[in-house]
Amino acid sequence: MSQFKPPLTLRHPHIQSIFNSKGPRELRAKKVAAGMNSQRLTLDAQNGVRLLADWDCTSGDHNRPAAELVILLHGWEGSSQSSYSVTTASSFLAAGFDVLRVNFRDHGDSHHLNAELFNTERHDEVAAAIGDFLSTHHYSKPVIAGYSMGGNFTLRIAADFGPQLGLKHAIAVCPPTDPANSMRAISSGSFIYREYFYRKWRKSLAKKLHHWPELDYADVLATASSLDDLNAYFIPRFTRFDCVDDYFAAYCITGKRLATLAVPAHLIATEDDPVIPIADLAAIEGSNQLTIERHDYGGHCGFIANWRGETWIEQRMITLFKQALA
Repeated sequence: MSQFKPPLTLRHPHIQSIFNSKGPRELRAKKVAAGMNSQRLTLDAQNGVRLLADWDCTSGDHNRPAAELVILLHGWEGSSQSSYSVTTASSFLAAGFDVLRVNFRDHGDSHHLNAELFNTERHDEVAAAIGDFLSTHHYSKPVIAGYSMGGNFTLRIAADFGPQLGLKHAIAVCPPTDPANSMRAISSGSFIYREYFYRKWRKSLAKKLHHWPELDYADVLATASSLDDLNAYFIPRFTRFDCVDDYFAAYCITGKRLATLAVPAHLIATEDDPVIPIADLAAIEGSNQLTIERHDYGGHCGFIANWRGETWIEQRMITLFKQALA
């Protein structure tokens, strides 16, 4: 495995992070999306929960699926339609994989489907939705990958449900390792990420309230001015935790959290990630199923290789999955 080395003009971590979903990659995504024959699915998860997904077949014909499937999970306040989701799916299709892009609850256009709000403990319902798909679509070698929060979900799903789902390999790109530290990095770091996540989350909450006015938090949205304000209100009222730090601790992947991995997994991180502290990797206790890759550059989930919006990470994931399934 060689280190990712972007050209000097693309080396800054903010450029790498922003171009993950904007700039050349966004333009590339618009072009490739026009040629993708995606099928929109509503998957049944546990307790009546429904999640949206997009299913792409390399043959272009959903009646002729490939032997291998990549399940792809997006980041917090992203979706199956995010630029990085679309371009990654397109690269997997070109390499011979079918792709299932699953949306978390209240992501994409799914706010109307479920009365309760999204929270990051809900990896079990994502696993259940994947299981619903696999129960009627018979792929013998499913693998799973995720970006950012989707990477965190990927590793927890692989640890808790990997054998049950028949997963053969998992890849997490820049996952939050200790979410409390990640939130502090966002809140104390560049306004770019602080405002981006605040505005995205606030817009999502407003959309949810439109569909479920009985949730009755319009006054809070009108007065909140930061991520900390939103966390302080929504976590005690809409999760099982009274304390914000306890909520973040519930989806840490530090300590022995990944000790139950029975599926080979890769965690790919960058030293220059502006929102995921690289030092947190040291708090993950070793597992013979987990390989951790650290790269000097790449920002947060970027790995942008050139000004055409092509990325190193897409080809790295293809290589890892092909090796795992050989």
